[in-house]
Amino acid sequence: MCLFIETIRIQQGEACNLRCHNERLNNTRSHFWPGCGKMELEEYLKLTPEMDGMKCRVVYDGTGIKEVNYAAYEMSPVRSLQLVCSDDIDYTYKSVDRSKLNRLFSCRGERDDVLIVRRGLLTDTSIANIALFDGEDWLTPRSPLLKGTCRSALLERGVIKEKEIRLEELSSYSSIRLFNAMIGWGQLELSVQMIHR
Repeated sequence: MCLFIETIRIQQGEACNLRCHNERLNNTRSHFWPGCGKMELEEYLKLTPEMDGMKCRVVYDGTGIKEVNYAAYEMSPVRSLQLVCSDDIDYTYKSVDRSKLNRLFSCRGERDDVLIVRRGLLTDTSIANIALFDGEDWLTPRSPLLKGTCRSALLERGVIKEKEIRLEELSSYSSIRLFNAMIGWGQLELSVQMIHR
C-alpha cells in the first residue's frame, strides 16, 4: 500500500501553512482512496510553544495517519545545481518512496543538488520547488514535479507567477530561488551561473 507524507514547518509552536497541507493531504487521499473521509492535520499534531524551527513529518495512507515525528531542522547549503534530464519522472503526489528522485540526485557529481528537466522544461530540484528571476518577476514552472504547499501560498499571494520555462531559456534569467515547506522564500538564492550542464 502507498504511503504519503506531509512535511510541516513548526515555528514558535505553530504549524505553518496548515491549510495548504490539509488540502494536499485530502486531495491525495481522495485520489488514491475515493470516498475516504476528510482529515484535519491539526487534530494529530502535538505542539508546544517551545517548538521552533522544527520539522514535523506526517506519514499517512487511506486508513489514516500512520506516524507523526518531530525533529530539529537545519537547512543544507546549496551553492550549485547539476541539470539532469528525466522525461518519465513523476512525483505528483508526495510519496514516502523517493527512489526515482534519489537516483537523479545521485547524478549531481560535485554539485550540491540537481535541477530536473522533464521533456525540455525545468521542474524542481530533488527537494524544492524553484522560481527564476527575469529582472521583473519571479517565475515558477507551470508543471513542477510536486505542487508544494509553499509554492501554492506564494502563487495565491502573487509573489510568484507560473510559466513554462524551457531549458534553452535559462540564460535569460539572472537568479534562481529554491523553496519548500522548510526553506522559506528568499532563504536560498543562487545565480543561474551556478546551474551546470
